[in-house]
Amino acid sequence: MTTDYQQAREALGVRLRELRMSAPEGRLTGTQLAQLLGWPQPRISKLENGKQTATPEDLPAWADATGQPEAYGELLARLRGFESHIRSWRRQLAAGHQPVQQTIAAEYERSAVVHGFESVTVPGILQTADYARHVFNRYAELQRSPRDTEAAVRARLKRQELLYEANRRFEILIGETALRSLICPPSVLAAQLDRLAGLIGLDTVRLGVIPFTASLKIPPTGGFWVHDERLVMVEVWHAELWIDDSDSIALYLRTWRTLRESAVFGTDAQNLISRARRELNVT
Repeated sequence: MTTDYQQAREALGVRLRELRMSAPEGRLTGTQLAQLLGWPQPRISKLENGKQTATPEDLPAWADATGQPEAYGELLARLRGFESHIRSWRRQLAAGHQPVQQTIAAEYERSAVVHGFESVTVPGILQTADYARHVFNRYAELQRSPRDTEAAVRARLKRQELLYEANRRFEILIGETALRSLICPPSVLAAQLDRLAGLIGLDTVRLGVIPFTASLKIPPTGGFWVHDERLVMVEVWHAELWIDDSDSIALYLRTWRTLRESAVFGTDAQNLISRARRELNVT
């Protein structure tokens, strides 16, 4: 459980206590509220002290028992916030990028089917060492985090061994912008494109490219990764979101499938990669 997650749970507990203490008919003790709800008294204490997470069913019961049913909507919104485990980059990167890569790799190892989308960069699971090196250096500068670039690159490349395990499947979409974004020197990008071209046709990987000229049902925005149907990872500038509620996971899978309708695969994807490679004018 992340520190951010626990802080959010404790904040909900504080709010639950406030409702108990401000009941319109007079302040309720924990024992009195437990009797009204038909719950064991220790459960009241655990919820208020952030030691236990309330269920969606607990919240209307609590609001009604404290005589403040109008508070239910607010409580539910707070609980829904738990569905995104906010893992701030500041905390995650305090020890550098390698531990983060190892944590992500553990989730990949747990996954049989991974659906991924990146709009403007080549996904980490497909990066060459040189490309990854430039990405890590750029982010270390942005986040002002320790520069453990070589260790992070090794951890990222280690994860790529999963691409060759027969019991896994990687369904990956990238925007054509990813083929052309010069986050690295042209020579490094050229080698990266050669790597992408070589992955097309791999049994465990299905790589699609969304062309600039594609007709889009929805606008491609930030990247996201769906692990089986249990977890979504989304990177934003200040944090990484780990989303595990079923409705949100279903939404991301639906988003991925909608984006897939605009992508090209196989020979067509190969042609887009080859064209981007030629236009780099790198031998």
